[in-house]
Amino acid sequence: MLLRRVAAADRRILAGFDQDPTRAPYVQTDGYRHWAAHRANHPDSPDDFQLAIETRRDQVLVGSMCTSQADEPGVFSYGVGIGPMHRRHGYADDAIITLLAVMFGRRKFRKCQVGIYQENVASLSLHSKLGFREEGRASEPDSLSDGMLHLVIMGLTAEAFTTKHLPRSN
Repeated sequence: MLLRRVAAADRRILAGFDQDPTRAPYVQTDGYRHWAAHRANHPDSPDDFQLAIETRRDQVLVGSMCTSQADEPGVFSYGVGIGPMHRRHGYADDAIITLLAVMFGRRKFRKCQVGIYQENVASLSLHSKLGFREEGRASEPDSLSDGMLHLVIMGLTAEAFTTKHLPRSN
């Protein structure tokens, strides 16, 4: 897996990921449309990235992720999406670990905080496996179903990440 900047040529493929008819209802607001809308209105920052996730062997675009700084200093967030035909191959896992290593190591952030819709069991499980812990819950109106979407807020500190994922040198 390789992370690189999103190129103009990637837009068609990323938009195609939104056309998946098997997507769960919550994904309609949590997928690439959300990513694009967020990026369109977000001020540029040196720590805000739009990254493509591609296979190292074939350079196939399998997904994307974006980062943004939180309102609290030293805290960042990210969103990740993997195309439907590329899920369950470990790409999200690898991309998240790589991103966290860079943001905690080189960029010196102290914490990562993400919001995941409670219906997205796969993402909640993945983040728990990576060491994220639930910090709270929030609800927001869902314009597609006239109901509420429930967001699980999860966090991971740089110290917890280092302990779990980076080998110690003796």
